[in-house]
Amino acid sequence: MRILRLSDDTKSDILGNLLKRSPGQYAEYEATVKEITEAVRERGDAAVLEYTAKFDGWDASADRLTVTKEEIEEAYRQTDDKFIEVLKAAADNIRDFHLKQLRESWITTKPDGSILGQRITAIDSVGCYAPGGKAYYPSSVLMNIIPAKVAGVPRIVLATPAMKGTDKVNPITLVAADIAGADEIIKVGGAQAVAAMAYGTDTIKKVCKITGPGNIFVALAKKACFGTVGIDSIAGPSEILVIADDSADPRFVAADLLSQAEHDELASAILLTDSEELAKKVSAEIDDFLKKLERKDIIEKSLENYGYILVGNNMDELIDAANDIASEHLEIQTREPYEVMTKIRNAGAIFIGPYSSEPLGDYFAGPNHILPTNGTARFFSPLNVDEFTKKTSIIAYSRSGLEAVHDKIEYFAKQEKLTAHANSIKVRFE
Repeated sequence: MRILRLSDDTKSDILGNLLKRSPGQYAEYEATVKEITEAVRERGDAAVLEYTAKFDGWDASADRLTVTKEEIEEAYRQTDDKFIEVLKAAADNIRDFHLKQLRESWITTKPDGSILGQRITAIDSVGCYAPGGKAYYPSSVLMNIIPAKVAGVPRIVLATPAMKGTDKVNPITLVAADIAGADEIIKVGGAQAVAAMAYGTDTIKKVCKITGPGNIFVALAKKACFGTVGIDSIAGPSEILVIADDSADPRFVAADLLSQAEHDELASAILLTDSEELAKKVSAEIDDFLKKLERKDIIEKSLENYGYILVGNNMDELIDAANDIASEHLEIQTREPYEVMTKIRNAGAIFIGPYSSEPLGDYFAGPNHILPTNGTARFFSPLNVDEFTKKTSIIAYSRSGLEAVHDKIEYFAKQEKLTAHANSIKVRFE
């Protein structure tokens, strides 16, 4: 793994390289995605069935797109009992964490009887996407559905492709969806799934918002359909950044970097350290691990393209670089990790100490693992309960309350040349 000296130039070059992975940089795919989304909008089920046959390799019919109760029961029989219990335990942790995010509506009154407030209600329906092409991620199923369920969304749809060449969804995906509380599961993947949920078909009723990770076609379809539906974000490839000093265990650091590099060739793994000795040890440990790991080819390409060990002069320099990179996952393995944590402004999730490795958050701890990528942690948050609710303002002024301020409102409206606005207030006191 390459070792570089941290400087403004290297940081700028790396940021530029990382941004090349953004879904917004893949214009060559946008025409294909537009063709798919437009076809689904215009031809509904017919287009969905055509693309399902083309991309997923099974001859679908509209009455077979929705997963049945019998298929879910079969999935439980096909899934190891131990794994079912692990899924349930993880779901409990995720549910407990997200329950703490719930907000309450509020009302406040003024002495003149005027009322102001905010009402919080769940979104009517949500479409959650779960990948099912190259790999299956029941953890993402839990992370998508459970916060929506906690928020009180009355209709939650999971879209995920059937296993290649079959009409069956992976059993562990179905079990996870059932444990999480999905109301409907459709065997549709890719851009066509996003479009079907956004625009609706005879078989797939439209939703209000679409969340969840997927490949470049899913990401660009969410972007294309935004406005017709809400979306959580346009996710890019996975990434991890580790801040470590000479107190860190190089074997732990190397293992954690590789945990994200194995996702795909576009994944990013970066170590920021003020110790040249640690940098060399981590690089050596990575070489050693690579001899044993199954996804060696993917990891090597990931590290070759987007893997860096950056050596800085001091911890403040490392922290500044971490805030500029704004990584999806940020681990802190230093002598004073909590002190470092207080200075981090931009990160999707922060993992503190040697025993808080990133996979803990992926699977079990409870915080959501659907996180902002490609530097968007500067302005986006992890998927959370708020994503599945909306806020409505409440305004109820009394006559005396409005009378006390009507001159100011009329004057304000006239400054904007909106005389009908001013008149709407004025007529009440003529």
